[in-house]
Amino acid sequence: MRGGSAAESINALVRFCARRDVEALTPGLVGARADVAILFGGSILAGAGVFADAIRAEVAAFYLIVGGEGHSTDALRREMRERTGWPDVDALTEAALFDRYLREHHGLAVDALEEKSTNCGNNVTNALALLDARGVRHDRIVLVQDATMQQRMDAGFRRHVPPTTALVSFASHQTRVREVDGSGAVEYESAPDGMWDVERYVSLLMGEIPRMRDDADGYGPSGRDFISHVDIPDDVQRAFTLLQNTGEYGVRRADPRWRA
Repeated sequence: MRGGSAAESINALVRFCARRDVEALTPGLVGARADVAILFGGSILAGAGVFADAIRAEVAAFYLIVGGEGHSTDALRREMRERTGWPDVDALTEAALFDRYLREHHGLAVDALEEKSTNCGNNVTNALALLDARGVRHDRIVLVQDATMQQRMDAGFRRHVPPTTALVSFASHQTRVREVDGSGAVEYESAPDGMWDVERYVSLLMGEIPRMRDDADGYGPSGRDFISHVDIPDDVQRAFTLLQNTGEYGVRRADPRWRA
């Protein structure tokens, strides 16, 4: 592979998957104070800091953390154990872990937790069901998810909410990579708190492209119909193919325990 190609391709996937509709989470930039802001447990630890800043900025009227157990839970538990020394992390859901971290490290509390969801699809449906059950208005929603899944999370909500609902996506990070001394290997430009190792990060990014395709094998309307249609740019398709053809990076496979 020619120098820089892997890094350029990975960064193309980051730009696409790590969707941010605004520069910062403030009431002015999201158009008005949101009804609800949601942090999804699939995020790395840095997501807690992003959500804490949003709470302090009073970006929404109601704050929700969503996440039971899924493909990222074990990694989050390891990070929380190492960072906090909590002895009981294996008994806590992703939502409970982030809730406790916000309370103990930021002095902040959210309004509700959703702890039953296991994948991106029921992250969406369970969150909306909770809001409906509590009578919480949700015409304007802020979504904070890991960089790898933000674009798909946005598409999942668009599949289930009315067209009049305003969605504001804000990936918890947009971590780019660079080539290491002309070797073809890559490293992070700047790694946020709790960042995945590079190989896992790339596998998660690559795994999103076939999932977002609107074909028989994808999650779009022509496939499993989990998400609304997503236009995948040509440069992103090329980046995915280039990385796949190297044989150096693998696509994240769906864990049958979580089915997404």
